[in-house]
Amino acid sequence: MNVSRILAAKPAAIISIRPEASIQDALSMLAEYDIGALVVTDELEHLVGILSERDIVRRAARQADVASVPVGEVMTRDVVVGVPQDDLMSVAHTMTERHFRHLPIVDGRRVIGMVSIGDVLKVQRDAYKGQIDTLETQILAE
Repeated sequence: MNVSRILAAKPAAIISIRPEASIQDALSMLAEYDIGALVVTDELEHLVGILSERDIVRRAARQADVASVPVGEVMTRDVVVGVPQDDLMSVAHTMTERHFRHLPIVDGRRVIGMVSIGDVLKVQRDAYKGQIDTLETQILAE
């Protein structure tokens, strides 16, 4: 099972923000879309960073008035990304070991989706549920 399965079930719209936008703008978008991270893209829609709730909290712990700070000063620049062909177990392992909850999925430099650890867990849960149902049916048929 790979990442493309998750992407197929999610809305196609990518919620992104520019690095020059303010943290207040980012907070508004996070709240509006009920998400935990934004991809940060340049004018060509190329990935330049990711801004997570954790990034904002870390900055706010050092600087009281973080709302007016540009996203580009707070975002994570060295972004770990995935591709649609990535195996879900390897994605889950990477996200767990590296302690992050959101993984941008790219095609070249273009972001085509975002996968959360919750997305990965739901697909795995559903797969296990299907296996359990199959085994129960087989046991009851005997």
